[in-house]
Amino acid sequence: MSDETAVTDPAALDVPTVGCRYRSCDYYEVGREKIREYARAVRNYHPAHWSEDAAADLGYDRLLAPPTFGAVPGYLAYAEVFDTILPGYDLSRMIQTDQMIEFHRPLLAGDRIGFEICLDSFRRAFGGDLIVLRQTILDQDDLPVATSRTSMVGRADSALPGSVDAVVMHGARPDIRRAHRPSRYVGPVTEPVREPRAVPASARARRFDAVVPGEELPPRTLTISRGDLVNYAGVAGDPNPIHWSAEFATRMGLETVVAQGMLTIGISVDLVTSWLGDPGALRAYNVRLTSPVHVGASGGRIEFRGRVKHLDAGARAATIAITAEHDGRKIFGRATAEVALA
Repeated sequence: MSDETAVTDPAALDVPTVGCRYRSCDYYEVGREKIREYARAVRNYHPAHWSEDAAADLGYDRLLAPPTFGAVPGYLAYAEVFDTILPGYDLSRMIQTDQMIEFHRPLLAGDRIGFEICLDSFRRAFGGDLIVLRQTILDQDDLPVATSRTSMVGRADSALPGSVDAVVMHGARPDIRRAHRPSRYVGPVTEPVREPRAVPASARARRFDAVVPGEELPPRTLTISRGDLVNYAGVAGDPNPIHWSAEFATRMGLETVVAQGMLTIGISVDLVTSWLGDPGALRAYNVRLTSPVHVGASGGRIEFRGRVKHLDAGARAATIAITAEHDGRKIFGRATAEVALA
């Protein structure tokens, strides 16, 4: 990537940044206790997220992060480059609509990861602007760990009115440019020359010959509270006040505070990984968020279900269709997981 550093940043030339890649200014080190803190927030209770011995039983030499752990440093990376890619937009006021993640290999404690971010597309939709961002997590060897595409809806608004400013988290987006090097432009989007590692499912993963099409995964029903939303906001660094301020949520046209999209997605992952046996055998997870989870004073109840939709004998893999309902409403319009089987 050394040749790419000489490319002139389009932002400096005041030209559109769609299709341009930026590299975050610093790396993020995955910590053991941060893994456990995040696993608790999204209720991913597989032992490999909590115990090095349990992770070693699956063939990992360090503690295994939950599949959606990358959302934590990923949010920080998005915030870092947002002013460059989308000046005038506030990440804390965006509404997530879609999340697609391809996992190249699991994140482990001690990994030092960096980020490349690209504005894939920008268009008017749903009464606002539909923005699609692509993010590639790179490890200490500059190899891909995961690739995600996040769709969000928002507007380039002016400064918040005083009544709303009172409930926004201040200091959630520090001016990184003052303390560190700014995010670096690395050129237009091309297919990466770095090949991801091929990590097979461990022998502890569910066996291919034990799975049949149409098989139902054990369902899961749970209730999330407003305290869960506040806790996740703190763990993930999400400053959007629609997740804890009923006043702000109603101003945004919502019934009450709503759960973070990545919290709901993170919780749903455990439905699959608990059945799969090895969280590191999850290869892709794609979700369209169609209805928010409203969390009233008594909490919000969600029911998750999964079904084996397709088996690939050649790849020893399966596609799982996932549904999620809240108060009789489907909150996932389309959700699938691709898993490797032993």
